[in-house]
Amino acid sequence: MLFLVAALLLFGVVVGAAAHLPLPVTLAAATAIALWLGIFFARERHRSARTPKEVS
Repeated sequence: MLFLVAALLLFGVVVGAAAHLPLPVTLAAATAIALWLGIFFARERHRSARTPKEVS
């Protein structure tokens, strides 16, 4: 629960900061974050595909 509160607080700070930045800076930051998340997703998907699943 505390993690959720901290995440929402951080989200509010980031959204508030983005409202005061120029649009090109905000779009560049959003693009960088989207690329980072895409790379992370691809690496995790590749890692889980290589790891054999345990049979329960």
